Amino acid sequence: MNLKIPKHLAIILDGNGRWATKKGLPRTFGHKAGIEAVKSTVENAKEIGIKVLSFFAFSTENWKRDKLEVDAIFDILRNYIKDNENEYLSKNIKLVTMGDLTKLPNDLFCKFEELKEKTKANDGLIVNIGLNYGGRDELARAFNQMIKDGKKSVTANDIKEYLYTCDLPDPDFIIRTSGEQRLSNFMLYQCAYSEFYFPKVLWPDFNKKHLMKAIKVYSKRDRRFGGINKEKK
Repeated sequence: MNLKIPKHLAIILDGNGRWATKKGLPRTFGHKAGIEAVKSTVENAKEIGIKVLSFFAFSTENWKRDKLEVDAIFDILRNYIKDNENEYLSKNIKLVTMGDLTKLPNDLFCKFEELKEKTKANDGLIVNIGLNYGGRDELARAFNQMIKDGKKSVTANDIKEYLYTCDLPDPDFIIRTSGEQRLSNFMLYQCAYSEFYFPKVLWPDFNKKHLMKAIKVYSKRDRRFGGINKEKK
């Protein structure tokens, strides 16, 4: 089909609560359905050749939500790690995270750290999960660390080296589901030349059909990075 496959696809998982509300269910049911969409998207991304897949799962602002909902999200993440550990190991998937995971419940923090350690040598699809993550917080953390390291001046490359994503390429393509058209503090530095796509589908309903439609849209984008596409002059 002559599609251009983004090396790094990042997704803002939006619409879980609305999905549940529309069905007359508690918001937590939307998060449970949303994790199933995460599982299928990992499988589909691996199948079509995406190298890095980032998910914005829990932001620094999400702590403002009702405690019952936050606790339910953490329970869902616990089950996700438990249920998918063998999948990551058997299919050569590497798990990495971005955000301050030390603020999560200790057992959940340990589960993520254990799976990251077990998969660190895997060289297949990289799944990057943003947990207690915020772009502004990430930048403040990076600059504070540079100050501690005694840097007197800073280059763009210096900043990248101090980000959570220092070992990853910047996202080529960012999808936010549910139709909302904003970044919500996601990868503010890394998205400088990302392409954006805002489908109206709520995250729990996102499937391979929606992914391939998004890839077709991406394939038609003219990425010039500030230059000129000589073929289209």
